[in-house]
Amino acid sequence: MKHQSRQLWEHPLLRVLRNSRGNPRTLLLIEPLWGIPYNLIAPYATLYMYTQGITDVQIGLILSVTMAVQVLFAFLGGILTDKLGRKVTTMLGDFFGWSLACLVWAVSDNFWLFLAAAVLNCFEQINQTAWFCLFIEDARREDLVNMYTLVNIGGLAAIFFAPLSGLLVNAHSVVPVVRGLYLLFAVTMALKTLITFRFCRETGQGAVRLAQTRGVSVFQMLGQYRQLIPLLLKDRNALKSVAVCALLSVSGMVSTNFFSLYVTQRLGLSETFLSLFPILNAAVMLTFMVLLQSRLNALKFRIPLWIGLGLYSAAALTLILSPPGRLGPVLLYVLLAAVAAALVTPRKDALLQLNLNVQERARLNALVIASITALSSPFGYLAGWLSSLDRRLPFAFSCVLFLTAMAVIARIQEPQVEEVAA
Repeated sequence: MKHQSRQLWEHPLLRVLRNSRGNPRTLLLIEPLWGIPYNLIAPYATLYMYTQGITDVQIGLILSVTMAVQVLFAFLGGILTDKLGRKVTTMLGDFFGWSLACLVWAVSDNFWLFLAAAVLNCFEQINQTAWFCLFIEDARREDLVNMYTLVNIGGLAAIFFAPLSGLLVNAHSVVPVVRGLYLLFAVTMALKTLITFRFCRETGQGAVRLAQTRGVSVFQMLGQYRQLIPLLLKDRNALKSVAVCALLSVSGMVSTNFFSLYVTQRLGLSETFLSLFPILNAAVMLTFMVLLQSRLNALKFRIPLWIGLGLYSAAALTLILSPPGRLGPVLLYVLLAAVAAALVTPRKDALLQLNLNVQERARLNALVIASITALSSPFGYLAGWLSSLDRRLPFAFSCVLFLTAMAVIARIQEPQVEEVAA
């Protein structure tokens, strides 16, 4: 028994968590303040709009418009991250992009209010760049996959609260429950902002960039992107990593926004199941990440990514072929997609960071996020239009995206993960 306890204590994920200090540990521990309310709402967010008269095409239009706005916010994210610091920019993104946006979502009852809330949520793009830098810049390169795995585990653990929203929806209907959950989300994100202020500190690279950009105007920094764009375009591995992230961003958008409509409107399953599917997904991913993820690290990046993308494709086909009224194929879809996500998500994030220039990580991250968002933005409307024709079509489109990503992965070199001399 003692031997088993010692083995568990020495698990690579626990070792990384135990040895982490400062920003990484704080950000990992407060992630449930985002993850719990997000996962309570996520299964019902699209249904919340649909129930109030927002059509498939309007949902797709909101996605495309906000993605276009996110491109601008992503560019600004890199500049603000350098000018204001990683810590302050993360706080601004959390407050405006989530706390304030959730207040608007809580009172939304028409297309324009939903659009306004989604545009406010675009501030989260500023947060993404700053948060990534705050999280990883003082960490060891060889720990990145395990650190991203821990972030995913934190989010997955929060999913186990999802049945609460299902019970509430079953008792009181979708709209009033989701309104209350958005108010809760606004409060938890305000608290997360305060904790970040109190316990996080600026990173070493962040302090360097603060000093370098002091006295440099925002417009001058925007102009400097002219030097960064060629730097990114000349790095083929970085470009391929961006392409994979863009393909997965579009497919993730389809799953997030049209799965609930597919299973309730086409397959005829009860709305109650919407809060149970994330539980199964989380249970499978957690089991996989804890028991197998570290053992697969020896396979580096390409092979696990190939396997994961293949499983994603099989999951999409399973959903497309599901007969109405049958729960079994949908559960199989969730199972396959969960294993695929456990393999793909931490590796594609780490792969991208390992291929970016360390000195320009903030602005390159911003440029990458802007590029991914710009490439993805037309597909929100396209997915909505496809769903209006046949709710199977967005998932058929996702299958094509997964196969394309597999072809790109085949041409990416394995990154160097060992520490390098500064």
